[in-house]
Amino acid sequence: MMTEPLDMYEQASAWTLDKVAGATKKMDASTPCEQWQVRDLMNHMLDTSRYFVTSAQGEDASPPSPQPPSMLSKDPVADFRRARADTIKTFSEHGVIEKTGPSLGIAFSDQLLHGWDLAKATGQDATMPDGLPEAAYQMIHGRFTDEQRTGVFEPEIEVSDNASAQDKLLAYTGRDPSA
Repeated sequence: MMTEPLDMYEQASAWTLDKVAGATKKMDASTPCEQWQVRDLMNHMLDTSRYFVTSAQGEDASPPSPQPPSMLSKDPVADFRRARADTIKTFSEHGVIEKTGPSLGIAFSDQLLHGWDLAKATGQDATMPDGLPEAAYQMIHGRFTDEQRTGVFEPEIEVSDNASAQDKLLAYTGRDPSA
């Protein structure tokens, strides 16, 4: 069984859950995601998680909306714990990772990037866990055409060849690492 993507997802989502906990008192703060406040970003993250789980279960699922639906309860940490547990349970089932191709890797990268967004928006430490930025960068770099990037990422930002893996990942996804 291929466990590496699941392990990476577990690490990234645990780190992001910590950022969610630190952001719950700053729901109206602006985020690096244009025109979204923390609340919008969290709703998007839950909507995205729902999409990955539903798709992996073989059900028809609508991709996440550019205008995220309201999915947060009064306890965002519990919402994210539940979404994380559902994702881990779904992708732990026999054959799911093999059947769904790169979707868990994309879910992992999404968790990591949006955890950074939350951290930056709310003044938390935005340093990603060791090894995860490299893995996410390798997983997604060059996999999106310019057309596919539209609505998913902002235009790529140029960084030096010797930039850190985290900075390269952020820049590839249109996030300014120096912000």
